[in-house]
Amino acid sequence: MSLIALVVFVGTVYWLAPFIGQTTMFAVGLLALVPLGICLLGLRWIDRWDPEPAPAVLFAVLWGAGASVAGTMLFGEPFTRLVMPLTVFADPDIFGAVVQAPILEEAFKGIGVLLVFYVARWHFDGPVDGIVYGGLVGAGFAFTENILYFGSAWVSAPYEVVAMFVMRGLFSPFAHVMFTSCLGFFLGLAAVKGRRSAALWFALPGYALAVLGHFLWNGGLALFFEDFLTFYVTLQVPLFALGIAGVLWLRRAERNRILGYLLEYSEAGWLTDEEAQLFGTTAGRRQAVAWAKPRGAVQELKKFTRTAVRLAEVRHRICMGHDVLRQQGREERLLLELTSERAQLLRT
Repeated sequence: MSLIALVVFVGTVYWLAPFIGQTTMFAVGLLALVPLGICLLGLRWIDRWDPEPAPAVLFAVLWGAGASVAGTMLFGEPFTRLVMPLTVFADPDIFGAVVQAPILEEAFKGIGVLLVFYVARWHFDGPVDGIVYGGLVGAGFAFTENILYFGSAWVSAPYEVVAMFVMRGLFSPFAHVMFTSCLGFFLGLAAVKGRRSAALWFALPGYALAVLGHFLWNGGLALFFEDFLTFYVTLQVPLFALGIAGVLWLRRAERNRILGYLLEYSEAGWLTDEEAQLFGTTAGRRQAVAWAKPRGAVQELKKFTRTAVRLAEVRHRICMGHDVLRQQGREERLLLELTSERAQLLRT
């Protein structure tokens, strides 16, 4: 899947290059790497408790940067031609910003999150994973969109690139990350509740919330505020702060849930109390890394930790009564892996 997403991304870049020129695209592409890097670092921090596999991460970013952008641009003009006459908007630019962009962009980004949900199902365990995958798709989309914005500014008025970079790349790099993570969050709820077959129904409120947030973000200055500073302080900063608070709460809840289930395995004799604390608390993980580094066993420790966390997620599904027989089979396999990985870790 990652290879297909890469091919689509390369095709999208090749298709868009004539609009701003290849040299310009390369130059502003380097500039667009800055906000992309900021987003990826932020998402990595969110995901550090249970890191997602590299192929799924790569697919999510490439889907956002390629297929989502291509789909939005291909369907943008027909959508405007069909829907704009039905609205109160007479200005195509305003319609594009407050109606077309939220609806189409979130739809095509959402398809990418759904694909990850179904294809990488064993790595899509809950709301935090959903936020991460949605954020990765959004970050990829913002990367290509920034190239187009920066490139257009460079072609028409080069001095505007700096101002646009500051506004889009530094003041609001997480905008698309926040929008699409709403849909990912609701898909994460579907995973936790064992309702993967009803994922589309869970995705609908997430999509609606993503569209609403996108509408407020794009339309705030045009429809509700007269100057950017008031708009930024009144709407954008509170939305971002609310998103950060929500993520922190979810991470803490996930950490406590994982620790609780690991302690159950400790009581059953599969883990020691010390191991459960090592994997289930931030301080414990720091101690484990400090122990593993001098022994050259960091990779073995990471494998052991990932297996323990997956085991806790499986235990959660069993306790919730979701697909119990299949989850019990997976639990048995993970317990065997855990035993093998512990032995390998202690041999280093």
